[in-house]
Amino acid sequence: PPSSNAPGNPAATQSTPEESSNILQRLLAPLSPRWQNWILLLQMLCFKEIIGIGHAIYRSHDLPWFRVLSWFFLFASNYFFFGESMIDQFRILLHRKQFLEPLLTYHRLISFSLYCGGIVGFVVSLVKKHYLKQFTLFGWTHVTLLFLITSSHLMIRNVFDGVIWVILPCAMIICNDMMAYVFGFFFGRTPLIKLSPKKTWEGFLGGGFSTIVFSLLLGHCLIQFDSMVCPIEYDELGNTLNTNCSRHPVFQPVQFRLPFAEFLVAKMEDSSALLGFEALLSSIPWYQFHWHTICMASFASIVAPFGGFFASGFKRAFKIKDFSNTIPGHGGVMDRFDCQIIMGIFVYVYFHTFIMVTSPHHLLRQVYSLRPSDQLKFYEALTEGLAKRGIVPAV
Repeated sequence: PPSSNAPGNPAATQSTPEESSNILQRLLAPLSPRWQNWILLLQMLCFKEIIGIGHAIYRSHDLPWFRVLSWFFLFASNYFFFGESMIDQFRILLHRKQFLEPLLTYHRLISFSLYCGGIVGFVVSLVKKHYLKQFTLFGWTHVTLLFLITSSHLMIRNVFDGVIWVILPCAMIICNDMMAYVFGFFFGRTPLIKLSPKKTWEGFLGGGFSTIVFSLLLGHCLIQFDSMVCPIEYDELGNTLNTNCSRHPVFQPVQFRLPFAEFLVAKMEDSSALLGFEALLSSIPWYQFHWHTICMASFASIVAPFGGFFASGFKRAFKIKDFSNTIPGHGGVMDRFDCQIIMGIFVYVYFHTFIMVTSPHHLLRQVYSLRPSDQLKFYEALTEGLAKRGIVPAV
């Protein structure tokens, strides 16, 4: 067994082998939809469709190892990015399993070695008469990885910040797509963009307004549940995920004072029509999250559709109607998730810019991953620092 002074062994209680064998399954049990697995599956389906287009274009040239190397680079990229996420989120748990210790300690070195292996494989596969085409597809693969790996990695980070940061933005995109079609079908007259002749200003504006209203209603329902708004934290004592928390201020109700409320109350104070409505006019229950919902819905309505226009331009450039026929009548998975890519990235940036606060649990994970002797040094330094600031009595 590892020494108690080995790096990465927390000073907390040790789990028995029987407990360790099922610990990862127990960790994922509260996540019944298994959001991370779904995101990874969708990522791989989108990657398959985009790489398939590149393979179809140059298929007659019999390029060696193109598909194999493309999937290898996807594996290497996922190993690095999602490994970083898992280590950051479940560092204490993973360090308890001895066979994972080398993978945790040398994770970045292994990731870099995998990527270097892909580069070596690509160079070895080069054929003299196809240099240009092979390097073109090498760039094709890496641009695809840039879009898909970045967005899926950040969406999984959004899941750990609270499931609502994935469900609500996805629902916004779906609502905007549907309502833009409905308004465009019934009222569309003015073309919006040449890339998509069927898109109209009427559908664009109607979809945007509908998305904001729908998002406020759905967001208000979702924030009533702690499992939606609480970040997913590892509970060391229970060896499980914890979705109970002290709510972030944006998810706590406040009284919102209506503009001109005092003026209306003063004008109507002698009117019987005001009877029973004075309190409602003065202020209404409100959540700061609703303001953030409006901002995200506005982005989903104004900017995110351009992800779809980008995909339309891509398909026109290669003279194809859909990315694939995975979904009958709707094209491929990428046809349905083109707007979700930019939306997922935006939500991550928005959350970490305007909402996120430093979590004590995150700091504790870093401390518990230290050697026991270093944990004691940290404790002494923290106690001394807090005493100097008058936060705790001096020892």
